[in-house]
Amino acid sequence: MMNRRDTLALLAALAASPAVGLPMFRDGTAHPFDRAWLEAEARRLSQQPYQPLPEVPQGWQDLTYDEYRWMWFNPQRGLWMDEDRPFKVDFFHPGLYFPRPVEVNVVQGGEAQTLAFDLSLFDRTDQFPDLPITETMGYSGLRLRAALERPDIFTEFAVFQGASYFRAIGTGMNYGLSARGLAIGTATDAGEEFPEFTRFWLESPMPGDTTQVLHALLDGDSCTGAYTFRITPGPVTHMEVEATLYPRVDLPDVGLAPLTSMFLYDQTNRAGHDDFRPAVHDNDGLMIHNGNGELLLRPLKNPDMLQVSSFVDTDPLGFGLVQRARDIADFEDFEAHYERRPALWITPGEGWGSGSVQLVEIPSELEIYDNIVAYWRPRGGLTAGTEYRFTYGMDWCAEPERPRDVARVMNTAIGGNWNRTQTLIAIDFADHETVAGDPADFTRVVQSSRGTTTEGVLERNPGTGGLRLTFAVDPQDHPSMELRAQLLKDGEPATEVWLYRWSA
Repeated sequence: MMNRRDTLALLAALAASPAVGLPMFRDGTAHPFDRAWLEAEARRLSQQPYQPLPEVPQGWQDLTYDEYRWMWFNPQRGLWMDEDRPFKVDFFHPGLYFPRPVEVNVVQGGEAQTLAFDLSLFDRTDQFPDLPITETMGYSGLRLRAALERPDIFTEFAVFQGASYFRAIGTGMNYGLSARGLAIGTATDAGEEFPEFTRFWLESPMPGDTTQVLHALLDGDSCTGAYTFRITPGPVTHMEVEATLYPRVDLPDVGLAPLTSMFLYDQTNRAGHDDFRPAVHDNDGLMIHNGNGELLLRPLKNPDMLQVSSFVDTDPLGFGLVQRARDIADFEDFEAHYERRPALWITPGEGWGSGSVQLVEIPSELEIYDNIVAYWRPRGGLTAGTEYRFTYGMDWCAEPERPRDVARVMNTAIGGNWNRTQTLIAIDFADHETVAGDPADFTRVVQSSRGTTTEGVLERNPGTGGLRLTFAVDPQDHPSMELRAQLLKDGEPATEVWLYRWSA
């Protein structure tokens, strides 16, 4: 093993010669590859007991958060940097939260070759510790880049790293929420399982291509899967996902197209957060376009206890986590820039049948923890030994394309009234042609599963131009109540349906 002095000397020599140190293939790894081969491999593995990949040496796993950041990939040595291709790829080193490396393959002409782990592709500070390099070493994930704003600068737009997690952004956005290949046992007494993308295949793009194709093999205790991602970056980064799953065991609690985000507080739960910022969250609402054509918006919350909500449906038209707060004044955070975090919208590619959109909200005291999970839970789950195929689109964007032309829910504020016998709720609907005119022309629909609600007051918001609906709720000693509100005009929806679970 080289000592640190020799390694730094080698890195300096490599930096002086950009053509040296580009990713290399492992000898003897070429193999035919296509989608059918990937599905056959996932099916084969599902018929065997799960065998996790080897872990890297303990020293890499024991890295602190700061030490892990003292080494980083040199983007000048990325995949295809010396070729005329529209996409470039960087890699992440293992260690810390990523003890098991993944295998990365490059596909061209129907043949795949495996990339070798190469320490010389990374730069580091003098403080990075000397660590052993063994045959278990590999990359922990990958980052995709493209010339999105300038032809001479390749900026990142997607990252795949850790279990089956991945995330993406539209042009000019900051990373926020993540997605996963599959959720198993989320918020169950048995505990959650995190299957992993263990192998990736990058299809070599040709000049002029606008879509990068990435394949992944999912493997875990309970399930294997073959995934194909067709990723087109831009102001809206769009992914077309094809997933074929092979459960090893029955999976009664499984989630398709799972999303993971962070919500700490906003105007609905500002009390108890001693912070100068008015809000802290990656996303502030779950939006659903259900099979009946209704457009629902459920503001997120940071509950005192674990909270699971089910929105039962058949053949949903779409769902996702959105970020309606888009002004820097909404957060006053000049470093995190939560106003630039993406929304993510899921569009099923075919009928998904009966099931429910699940929303899991986990109590959290710090913004570093993801505490929001949303996914589609098929009714009856998945059965062992059966093949399941699902397709769906993913749009990482500022706001999903409007599936219905109605006014959006822009903001929700909640607080007690003057004598604390009731709770006041104010809902702001955006300025839109469907809410133009005299507020008296609209029908106010306010409903509760228990307790009582007032009819509410509807008035024009002079700050936004939209309408504000304010009403009071009285739980009458009930610990929680499901609330629903909407504005109608001439019997037709003028706004999204606002949903909320109030709890004591």
